[in-house]
Amino acid sequence: MSKREVYEQKTEELLLPIVEEHGFELVDVEYVKEGGTWYLRAYIDKPGGIAVDDCEVVSRAFSDILDEKDYIEDTYIFEVSSPGLGRPLKKEKDFARSMGEEVEVRTYRAIDRQKEFVGILKGYDKNTVTIEMEDGSERIFERNDIALIRLAFDF
Repeated sequence: MSKREVYEQKTEELLLPIVEEHGFELVDVEYVKEGGTWYLRAYIDKPGGIAVDDCEVVSRAFSDILDEKDYIEDTYIFEVSSPGLGRPLKKEKDFARSMGEEVEVRTYRAIDRQKEFVGILKGYDKNTVTIEMEDGSERIFERNDIALIRLAFDF
């Protein structure tokens, strides 16, 4: 397991009780480097959406634990935010909640000369994702070929 994965897993274990205590859902945790700075990000959600005050409550409650446990070697910035409109589907519960919803699938390599597909999520398992295309046909993607899958949104 990489250092990044260890930090994300440990953060998820410690953060989950705090998030659930406030009636929120822990959507994802990521430890990423952007522009030379490390970020530890927690994404939370609740029915009706997350407000800035919700993020602040979780951030304050978890900051003391981060200081106490001190399990991350690098200097980093901790952030708590909403997963946003185009939230990626990563976990089993994300796929289950999104069944029948319109999703956007981006692949690493072109399939039939395209890398982006939009359709209704019809099925998934540990190896594949199935969407119904606009023309009614179904397309099955191998999970290994998917760079990103998220809820589609129109403006």
